Formats: sequence, structure tokens, C-alpha cells
Amino acid sequence: MYQRQLTTPLGTITYWVSKQQHTAQPWLVFLPGLTADHRLFAPQLKYFAPTAHLLVWDAPAHGRSRPFDLSFSLDDLARWLADICDTERVERPLLIGQSFGGYIGQAFMELFPERARGFISIDSAPLQRSYYTSIELWLLKHSRALYRPYPWPLLKCAGAQGVSTTAAGRSLMQEWMAEYSHREYLDLVEHGYRILGEAVTENHFGRITCPTLLLCGARDHAGSTKRYNKAWHRQTQIPLTWIAQAGHNSTIDNPAAVNHAIATFISSLPSERQ
Repeated sequence: MYQRQLTTPLGTITYWVSKQQHTAQPWLVFLPGLTADHRLFAPQLKYFAPTAHLLVWDAPAHGRSRPFDLSFSLDDLARWLADICDTERVERPLLIGQSFGGYIGQAFMELFPERARGFISIDSAPLQRSYYTSIELWLLKHSRALYRPYPWPLLKCAGAQGVSTTAAGRSLMQEWMAEYSHREYLDLVEHGYRILGEAVTENHFGRITCPTLLLCGARDHAGSTKRYNKAWHRQTQIPLTWIAQAGHNSTIDNPAAVNHAIATFISSLPSERQ
């Protein structure tokens, strides 16, 4: 994969793309979650490299896409993703979003109907208002008050323990958090949760119309993720696969199961020219 950049008025976005010679291969676009970077999908990028076109980014204000002004919305993220897809001639991508990346994927599909070939939500949740309680929305918009009392060393330890069931997953989370200052981390988390809360409150997201798969770690204890996915599946009949022995970062905790689920989903998609 080779590194590219997109310049925006608020900062520069770094992403990686790998283009194969066979035009029939699908485009897989990977979207990491809040505070994570492209390494969240390292097992998937390696696994699918021989059979697909791949694109992954460090989302704005994450990883190598820093510094970046925190004045963007969820829709802005989707538009920048579309700009990158235009630049790289990515047509009919399969969007694969983990946690916050899943929200970006849903915003992309809302703004650009019929563009996505499919969508895989990993440890994420729907954006419709009906799934959220008033208390949950309030907490999303006031997250800094929850995180601020914790000393930075304790917060880094708790963050790693809370998202992963494996030593590899916890170690990677610690690496990510170590790259931020305490202030930078709080600013990023506060902004991410706030724009999520604002998007849900606006309640302008319709049901997903492209082929979709929900993946969720069986031991995901991050917020209400498991409850959201159960309700999402129950209300829409979108298939839901539980990833065994995995927490919130199931792409790292059980990559074999995630890779198998993605590959099976790809094989179920109607064929089309790329």
C-alpha cells in the first residue's frame, strides 16, 4: 500500500491505498474508530491484499492526520471520504467501519445514496434517534466531564483494558493513547462524542438500503454497543454475527473470525463491474 494525502481547510488527511491490476476485485474501504488509526485493520489489510483493492485512513485528528482543527461535523468526515474516493477512483466501495468509523460510513451512505456497494458495521451502532435514551445522548454531549477526573496514567490503562480482550489489542490501544497528550486526547474524545450526539439528535438518517452486515464482539463492554446491535438486528433484520472472545476492538481480538465474516459477506454480494 502507498501513502497519500488530502488537504482540507482544517488540516491534512493521510490515507493508504492499494490498487490491484484486476478490475473485477472489490474495493474495501476501512474506517477506524475514535482515537484509533489505520493499524486497527492491520490483520484485515494483510488478509485481503491479494484479492481486493484496499483503502484505509487515519481519520482527521487521528494518527498521521494531525494536527487537525476540531471544528468538523460527521457529515464533513463523510464528504472528505468521498473526496478521497473520487481522487482514487473508488467506485462502489464496501464500507467497513469500526465503532465511530461505522457512523462515518452511515453518514457517507446518507449523503451519497447508491454509491456504496455494501456496509459492514463492526462494534458500532445505528444513527437513528429511536435507539438512544435521553441520558445516553446527554452523556455523548458531555463526555469530557466523565473523562476529566481520571489521571492520565489511569485513563490510559483503563482505556486499553476497556476495549480489548487480548494482550495484543490492549498493547495497541496503549500505543495509540501514548501518541496523544492528555489534553489532546480529551479534546478529541469530547469532539467525537459531541458530533455523534448532534448527528443522532438531528435524526435525519434513514434506513440503510445496501447489503449490510453487523459484527460485534461477544465481550464488547464499551457503552451500550451490544444492546444497540441487538436492537438494530431486531428492528431491521440485518444479519448480526457475534465475534467470539472479542471486545470492542474485535478486528484485533479475533481477526480470523472477522476476516471470515467479511469474506463470506463479499462472496454473497451480487457481481458487478468495478
